[in-house]
Order: sequence, then structure tokens, then C-alpha cells
Amino acid sequence: MRRLLVWAVAIGLLVAAATWLADRPGEAALRWRGWRVDTSAAMAFAAVAAVAAAAAVLYRLWAAAAAAPRRLRRFRRAARRERGYRALTWGLAAAAAGDAAEAARFARRAEDLLGDPALTRLLSAQAAQLAGDEDGARRHFAAMLEDPRAAFPALRGLSALARRAGDDRAALDYARRAFALSPRAPWAAATLFDLLVKAALWREALTTVEAGIRNGVFAGAEGRRRRVVALLACSAEAGDAGEPGRAREFARRAHSLAPEFLPATLRLLGLYVGSGRKRAAARLGHEAWAATPHPELARLYLAIDDGGDAIARLRRLERLAAHNPSDPESHLALAGAAIEAGLWGTARGHLDDAEAALGRDARLCRLRADVEEAERGDSEAARGWLLAAAEAPPGPGWICGGCGAAWRQWSPVCGGCEAFATLGWTRPQAAREETAASEAP
Repeated sequence: MRRLLVWAVAIGLLVAAATWLADRPGEAALRWRGWRVDTSAAMAFAAVAAVAAAAAVLYRLWAAAAAAPRRLRRFRRAARRERGYRALTWGLAAAAAGDAAEAARFARRAEDLLGDPALTRLLSAQAAQLAGDEDGARRHFAAMLEDPRAAFPALRGLSALARRAGDDRAALDYARRAFALSPRAPWAAATLFDLLVKAALWREALTTVEAGIRNGVFAGAEGRRRRVVALLACSAEAGDAGEPGRAREFARRAHSLAPEFLPATLRLLGLYVGSGRKRAAARLGHEAWAATPHPELARLYLAIDDGGDAIARLRRLERLAAHNPSDPESHLALAGAAIEAGLWGTARGHLDDAEAALGRDARLCRLRADVEEAERGDSEAARGWLLAAAEAPPGPGWICGGCGAAWRQWSPVCGGCEAFATLGWTRPQAAREETAASEAP
């Protein structure tokens, strides 16, 4: 439609020009080398227009002929590039399918056609890995480092090869470089954090996870979990290095981020007790007992004030247990303190309440054995309770949610499977059931 309109306008202009010239007749004469040509003005204008049109056509023909070799070369390069990209695509498909020979063949063909090693070395490295040629893959990845466009995938490949070879130091170096190139890449942040945890470089791990949270790599609960556990590890590291102030600051930050996380509470409470901050320690102990009673909480609470006899210790525990009086842990803690104070009836009452709420487990049976031995000197009854303790379900402990191993103390990394942040205070049977449920299809 637009072209038709253009032609209509052009024809209209020509007709208008012809009419204008017809209404204004005139003569034109041309003299050249003894020749004379007389004609009308309209014919002169027409001749000039015809010569201009012919010149334009000849110029277009000449320009097309001059540009033909360049266009031919451009067409051939485009066709070659198209074949190269097609070979690269087929090679990547072969690599994804695990066909090492086809991937290598298409990689060579793509490199010949494209002439850009940066595009084809990654495919060559993947083909070498599929063929089991890790040295060849390493050479391809190392060559890719020379091109800034390919440096990140090269560092990723080199880090993976180093980890597979057991060279964690080299893997960590490559991961650091990859993270510096692309801190928003999930692989770079997660891999660097895992390797720093394995190397126990906790402060750098904390810096990494905080950068990952800012960049949106570690989001929500996952980011908070990693950060809290890294803060607790930094607190322990600072404490071992003789930096109590730094240790308290790391622990305080961890507790403020996750006040419900028991290891953070225990760490901060222990540091408060150690530094003599009795009021802050008592307040934190009361809050923690109301949320999650724990034997270590009771021990640390008693350590706030070491003075007094067994009765005084029982009274202090009663103040603590008052914040969660019906919990079985409150009854067990009070039963132990009552046994120490020689209040056998009180101890039996709390043990009965704990058994009614919790059932019979190994710890409760051992406390009953202590009562029988201390109150009546009944070794036979005590032995019976100890045998029952051996057969009863174990009490709660720090259980790894990954491998099910039990540990006496919490740590950031499981000592068995080396998994990060998998230890939780629970009963072994419950931990096994949770693990089985998570592994079920």
C-alpha cells in the first residue's frame, strides 16, 4: 500500500511538471564544435532527465559489480559460521548425551569452522572429561583462562577437577577467583562457602555468605542458617584465639538472628557466665528455658552463681524450671538436684512426672538407679534400673540429620559425614525417621 502511494505521488509530480512546461513554451540551442542543435525547452529538460537517469543506472550497476566480491566473501563467512554453530550445537548435545567421541569430533569441526577457540574449548574440555582424559580437560580449561569471556566456566571446571583429585587447596583458589569474577553466580558463592567451611576458614566463610545474602544468592531461611552457623564458628574461633570480646560479639549476632536456635543460645549464655555478666546470663537462661529446655542450659544456669549448698542449687533450679514447669526436662533437672540434696521424695515425684510425660528412657532409668542406691543402699534395685537403662531408648542428643551420628556437643560440621549445619537436639529414633522421610521418593 505504501509503495503504491509513493508511485502515485511520483506520477502526479511528473504530470504536474509536464503540464507546467507545456504552459510555458520556450527554445533551447546547443552549440558545440561547429554543431548546432535547436529544440524546445521541454525536450531539453527531458533529455537532461534521461541522461541523469541513465547515469544513475550505470552507477548502480558499477557499484553492484564492485561490491560483488565483498558480498560473496561475507556470504561465505556467514555460511561457514552457520555450519560452525550447528557443529557446536550438535557437539553440546552429544556431550549432554555422554557421547565423548561425537562431542570431540564436533568440537574439532566447530573450531575449524569458527576459528574462535573461546567458543569451542569448553566443548573440547567436556569431551575430554567424558572420555576420562582429565589432563586434557585441564589443559583446555587452562587455555580458556586467557579469554575473559571464558574465564568463569574455565575456573568452574578447574575447581571441579581439583576437588575430584582431592586437591582442596587448588579448588579453593579457583573458587575464590570465580567468586571475584561473578559474585552473583550461585555456583561460585555456594562452592566457595563449602570449601571455606571444609578448610575451617570461618571468617572468610562469614564474609562470603554475607555477600551472597546481599546479592540474593543465599535467600531466606537458607541464607540465615548459613550465616548463623558461620557466626557461631567464628565465635568459637575467637574464643580459642583469646579474643573474648569478639567471641561474645559473634555469638550475640548469631543469637539476635536466630533466638530460637539452641546452639546460639548456649554459646552466648556460656560466654555471659564466663565473663561474669550474671544478670544478662540469668535473663537469657530464663528466656531459653521457656522456649527449649536443655540439660546444658541447666548446668550453665547453675554456674552463674557457684556459691551455696545442694539445697541452694535446687532452689535456683526451681526458679529456672518455673519458666517451663510442665516440660519433662524441668522434672529431670529438678530430680537430679533433689538427689544431690538428699530429698528422695522430691526426686521420686519429679521422676514420676517426667516418666508420665516422656516415657522411660535411659537417662531417667539411671536417675532412678541413683535414687535406689543413695536413699536405701539397694544395690540390687539399682542394678535392675541400670539394666533397664541399657535396654531403654537413648535420651536426646546432638544427632546429625544426614548420617544419624550422635555427638556429645554441637559443632558446625558433623564429624562423621562432614555435612554442614546438620546437627540438631533430638532423639536418635526421631532423627532416623526424619532422615528416612527425607530420602523417601
